[in-house]
Amino acid sequence: MLTAYDFSMARIVDEAGIDVILVGDSASNVMAGHETTLPITLDQMIYHASSVVRAVKRSLVVVDMPFGSYQGNSKEALSSAIKIMKESGGHAVKMEGGQEIIESIGRILTAGIPVMGHLGLTPQSIYKFGTYVVRAKEEDEAKRLMDDAKALEAVGCFAIVLEKIPAELAARVAKTVRIPIIGIGAGNGVDGQVLVVHDMLGINNEFNPRFLRKYNNLHEQMMQSFQSYIQDVRSGDFPSESEQY
Repeated sequence: MLTAYDFSMARIVDEAGIDVILVGDSASNVMAGHETTLPITLDQMIYHASSVVRAVKRSLVVVDMPFGSYQGNSKEALSSAIKIMKESGGHAVKMEGGQEIIESIGRILTAGIPVMGHLGLTPQSIYKFGTYVVRAKEEDEAKRLMDDAKALEAVGCFAIVLEKIPAELAARVAKTVRIPIIGIGAGNGVDGQVLVVHDMLGINNEFNPRFLRKYNNLHEQMMQSFQSYIQDVRSGDFPSESEQY
Protein backbone atom coordinates (compact mmCIF):
# COMPACT_ATOMS: atom_id res chain seq x y z
CA MET A 1 0.00 0.00 0.00
CA LEU A 2 1.16 3.51 -0.89
CA THR A 3 -0.47 6.90 -0.60
CA ALA A 4 -1.55 9.08 -3.52
CA TYR A 5 -3.39 12.38 -3.59
CA ASP A 6 -3.62 13.39 -7.25
CA PHE A 7 -4.36 11.95 -10.70
CA SER A 8 -0.82 11.88 -12.13
CA MET A 9 0.83 10.19 -9.13
CA ALA A 10 -2.04 7.74 -8.67
CA ARG A 11 -1.82 6.64 -12.30
CA ILE A 12 1.85 5.75 -11.92
CA VAL A 13 1.33 3.99 -8.57
CA ASP A 14 -1.57 2.00 -10.02
CA GLU A 15 0.36 1.02 -13.15
CA ALA A 16 3.27 -0.13 -10.97
CA GLY A 17 1.05 -2.83 -9.47
CA ILE A 18 0.38 -1.54 -5.95
CA ASP A 19 -2.46 -3.50 -4.32
CA VAL A 20 -3.96 -0.65 -2.28
CA ILE A 21 -3.78 3.13 -2.71
CA LEU A 22 -4.46 5.11 0.45
CA VAL A 23 -5.77 8.62 -0.04
CA GLY A 24 -4.36 9.61 3.32
CA ASP A 25 -5.17 12.61 5.47
CA SER A 26 -1.38 13.00 5.29
CA ALA A 27 -2.34 15.18 2.33
CA SER A 28 -2.74 17.82 5.03
CA ASN A 29 1.04 17.63 5.56
CA VAL A 30 2.58 16.83 2.18
CA MET A 31 0.12 18.61 -0.12
CA ALA A 32 -1.03 21.57 1.99
CA GLY A 33 1.94 22.12 4.32
CA HIS A 34 0.08 21.83 7.61
CA GLU A 35 1.96 20.71 10.71
CA THR A 36 -0.64 18.01 11.53
CA THR A 37 -3.36 16.04 9.75
CA LEU A 38 -6.11 17.79 11.72
CA PRO A 39 -6.88 20.79 9.43
CA ILE A 40 -7.87 18.84 6.30
CA THR A 41 -11.62 18.85 5.69
CA LEU A 42 -14.05 16.24 4.41
CA ASP A 43 -14.53 18.12 1.14
CA GLN A 44 -10.76 18.40 0.65
CA MET A 45 -10.37 14.66 1.21
CA ILE A 46 -13.11 14.02 -1.35
CA TYR A 47 -11.31 16.31 -3.84
CA HIS A 48 -8.07 14.33 -3.47
CA ALA A 49 -9.86 10.97 -3.51
CA SER A 50 -11.87 11.73 -6.64
CA SER A 51 -8.66 12.79 -8.41
CA VAL A 52 -7.06 9.45 -7.47
CA VAL A 53 -10.09 7.34 -8.42
CA ARG A 54 -10.14 8.85 -11.93
CA ALA A 55 -6.60 7.52 -12.46
CA VAL A 56 -6.98 4.02 -11.04
CA LYS A 57 -7.78 0.93 -13.09
CA ARG A 58 -6.84 -1.88 -10.72
CA SER A 59 -5.86 -0.81 -7.18
CA LEU A 60 -8.22 -0.76 -4.19
CA VAL A 61 -8.68 2.89 -3.17
CA VAL A 62 -9.07 3.52 0.57
CA VAL A 63 -9.95 7.04 1.74
CA ASP A 64 -9.08 8.42 5.18
CA MET A 65 -11.98 9.89 7.08
CA PRO A 66 -10.60 13.20 8.38
CA PHE A 67 -10.56 14.42 11.97
CA GLY A 68 -13.97 15.58 13.13
CA SER A 69 -15.97 13.61 10.57
CA TYR A 70 -16.71 10.55 12.71
CA GLN A 71 -15.52 10.87 16.33
CA GLY A 72 -18.25 10.86 18.96
CA ASN A 73 -21.26 10.83 16.66
CA SER A 74 -22.17 7.67 14.75
CA LYS A 75 -24.85 9.43 12.68
CA GLU A 76 -22.34 12.03 11.52
CA ALA A 77 -19.84 9.24 10.86
CA LEU A 78 -22.28 7.45 8.56
CA SER A 79 -23.15 10.68 6.78
CA SER A 80 -19.45 11.46 6.26
CA ALA A 81 -18.67 7.97 4.94
CA ILE A 82 -21.62 8.04 2.53
CA LYS A 83 -20.53 11.46 1.25
CA ILE A 84 -17.00 10.15 0.63
CA MET A 85 -18.22 7.07 -1.24
CA LYS A 86 -20.83 8.92 -3.34
CA GLU A 87 -18.72 11.93 -4.28
CA SER A 88 -15.24 10.39 -4.62
CA GLY A 89 -15.94 6.91 -5.98
CA GLY A 90 -13.54 5.40 -3.44
CA HIS A 91 -13.83 1.75 -2.48
CA ALA A 92 -13.45 1.91 1.33
CA VAL A 93 -12.77 4.29 4.21
CA LYS A 94 -10.12 4.22 6.96
CA MET A 95 -10.76 5.34 10.54
CA GLU A 96 -8.36 5.90 13.44
CA GLY A 97 -9.23 4.42 16.82
CA GLY A 98 -10.38 1.31 18.65
CA GLN A 99 -13.29 0.49 20.90
CA GLU A 100 -14.20 4.17 21.34
CA ILE A 101 -15.34 4.36 17.68
CA ILE A 102 -16.86 0.87 17.37
CA GLU A 103 -20.42 2.26 17.20
CA SER A 104 -19.47 4.54 14.30
CA ILE A 105 -17.70 1.72 12.45
CA GLY A 106 -20.68 -0.59 12.91
CA ARG A 107 -23.08 2.03 11.59
CA ILE A 108 -20.94 2.62 8.51
CA LEU A 109 -20.66 -1.11 7.84
CA THR A 110 -24.45 -1.48 7.93
CA ALA A 111 -24.54 0.82 4.89
CA GLY A 112 -22.29 -1.59 2.99
CA ILE A 113 -19.19 0.59 3.20
CA PRO A 114 -15.95 -1.36 3.88
CA VAL A 115 -13.85 -0.01 6.77
CA MET A 116 -10.11 -0.30 7.37
CA GLY A 117 -9.00 0.31 10.97
CA HIS A 118 -5.94 2.17 12.24
CA LEU A 119 -4.29 1.59 15.63
CA GLY A 120 -1.03 2.47 17.40
CA LEU A 121 0.18 5.96 16.61
CA THR A 122 -2.98 7.69 15.41
CA PRO A 123 -1.91 11.09 14.06
CA GLN A 124 -5.37 12.62 14.48
CA SER A 125 -4.82 12.24 18.24
CA ILE A 126 -1.47 14.02 18.23
CA TYR A 127 -2.57 16.61 20.80
CA LYS A 128 -3.68 13.82 23.11
CA PHE A 129 -0.35 11.99 22.79
CA GLY A 130 1.73 15.17 22.59
CA THR A 131 4.39 13.46 20.47
CA TYR A 132 4.91 11.11 17.52
CA VAL A 133 6.96 8.58 19.53
CA VAL A 134 6.44 4.81 19.39
CA ARG A 135 3.15 3.71 20.95
CA ALA A 136 2.20 0.61 23.01
CA LYS A 137 5.63 0.04 24.54
CA GLU A 138 4.10 -0.40 27.99
CA GLU A 139 2.18 -3.56 28.83
CA ASP A 140 -1.16 -1.89 29.58
CA GLU A 141 -1.20 0.03 26.30
CA ALA A 142 -0.09 -3.09 24.41
CA LYS A 143 -2.98 -5.07 25.91
CA ARG A 144 -5.42 -2.29 25.02
CA LEU A 145 -4.15 -2.28 21.44
CA MET A 146 -4.60 -6.05 21.19
CA ASP A 147 -8.13 -5.75 22.56
CA ASP A 148 -8.86 -2.96 20.08
CA ALA A 149 -7.58 -5.07 17.18
CA LYS A 150 -9.87 -7.94 18.20
CA ALA A 151 -12.78 -5.51 18.51
CA LEU A 152 -12.15 -4.05 15.05
CA GLU A 153 -12.06 -7.54 13.57
CA ALA A 154 -15.23 -8.53 15.42
CA VAL A 155 -17.21 -5.49 14.27
CA GLY A 156 -16.26 -6.20 10.64
CA CYS A 157 -13.18 -4.21 9.59
CA PHE A 158 -11.51 -5.85 6.59
CA ALA A 159 -7.96 -4.80 7.55
CA ILE A 160 -6.04 -2.76 10.13
CA VAL A 161 -3.09 -0.38 9.82
CA LEU A 162 -0.66 -0.55 12.76
CA GLU A 163 1.53 2.54 13.00
CA LYS A 164 4.77 2.94 14.90
CA ILE A 165 4.49 0.16 17.49
CA PRO A 166 7.02 -2.49 18.60
CA ALA A 167 7.57 -5.15 15.91
CA GLU A 168 6.98 -7.99 18.37
CA LEU A 169 3.56 -6.63 19.32
CA ALA A 170 2.58 -6.07 15.68
CA ALA A 171 3.54 -9.67 14.86
CA ARG A 172 1.40 -10.91 17.77
CA VAL A 173 -1.57 -8.92 16.52
CA ALA A 174 -1.10 -10.29 13.00
CA LYS A 175 -1.09 -13.86 14.34
CA THR A 176 -4.09 -13.27 16.61
CA VAL A 177 -6.53 -11.74 14.13
CA ARG A 178 -7.48 -13.20 10.75
CA ILE A 179 -7.81 -9.95 8.81
CA PRO A 180 -4.76 -8.41 7.07
CA ILE A 181 -2.48 -6.22 9.18
CA ILE A 182 -0.68 -3.42 7.33
CA GLY A 183 2.34 -1.95 9.06
CA ILE A 184 4.10 1.41 9.01
CA GLY A 185 6.95 1.38 11.49
CA ALA A 186 5.60 -1.91 12.84
CA GLY A 187 8.21 -4.42 11.68
CA ASN A 188 8.05 -7.22 9.12
CA GLY A 189 5.87 -9.69 11.01
CA VAL A 190 2.68 -8.28 9.48
CA ASP A 191 0.85 -8.94 6.22
CA GLY A 192 1.71 -5.78 4.28
CA GLN A 193 3.32 -2.36 4.46
CA VAL A 194 2.31 1.24 3.74
CA LEU A 195 4.44 4.33 3.18
CA VAL A 196 3.70 7.92 2.21
CA VAL A 197 4.75 8.15 -1.44
CA HIS A 198 6.43 11.56 -1.03
CA ASP A 199 8.57 10.10 1.77
CA MET A 200 9.67 6.90 0.04
CA LEU A 201 10.53 8.81 -3.15
CA GLY A 202 12.72 11.25 -1.21
CA ILE A 203 10.69 14.33 -2.13
CA ASN A 204 10.40 15.27 1.55
CA ASN A 205 14.09 15.03 2.35
CA GLU A 206 13.73 16.46 5.88
CA PHE A 207 11.60 13.50 7.11
CA ASN A 208 13.84 10.62 8.19
CA PRO A 209 12.19 8.26 10.72
CA ARG A 210 13.78 4.87 11.31
CA PHE A 211 10.99 2.99 9.54
CA LEU A 212 11.33 4.90 6.27
CA ARG A 213 13.27 3.35 3.40
CA LYS A 214 13.89 5.89 0.64
CA TYR A 215 13.73 4.31 -2.81
CA ASN A 216 14.86 7.45 -4.59
CA ASN A 217 16.09 11.00 -3.98
CA LEU A 218 13.67 12.97 -6.13
CA HIS A 219 14.34 16.15 -4.16
CA GLU A 220 17.89 16.23 -5.51
CA GLN A 221 16.90 15.15 -9.03
CA MET A 222 14.11 17.72 -9.24
CA MET A 223 16.39 20.49 -7.95
CA GLN A 224 18.94 19.62 -10.66
CA SER A 225 16.24 19.64 -13.34
CA PHE A 226 14.80 22.99 -12.24
CA GLN A 227 18.25 24.59 -12.01
CA SER A 228 19.20 23.26 -15.46
CA TYR A 229 15.99 24.74 -16.87
CA ILE A 230 16.74 28.12 -15.29
CA GLN A 231 20.26 28.07 -16.72
CA ASP A 232 19.05 27.07 -20.21
CA VAL A 233 16.39 29.81 -20.31
CA ARG A 234 18.73 32.53 -19.06
CA SER A 235 21.48 31.54 -21.51
CA GLY A 236 19.09 31.42 -24.45
CA ASP A 237 19.79 27.73 -25.05
CA PHE A 238 16.10 26.86 -24.51
CA PRO A 239 14.17 26.72 -26.71
CA SER A 240 16.52 25.63 -29.49
CA GLU A 241 15.65 25.77 -33.20
CA SER A 242 14.27 22.23 -33.05
CA GLU A 243 12.00 23.21 -30.16
CA GLN A 244 10.17 26.05 -31.86
CA TYR A 245 7.70 26.43 -34.73
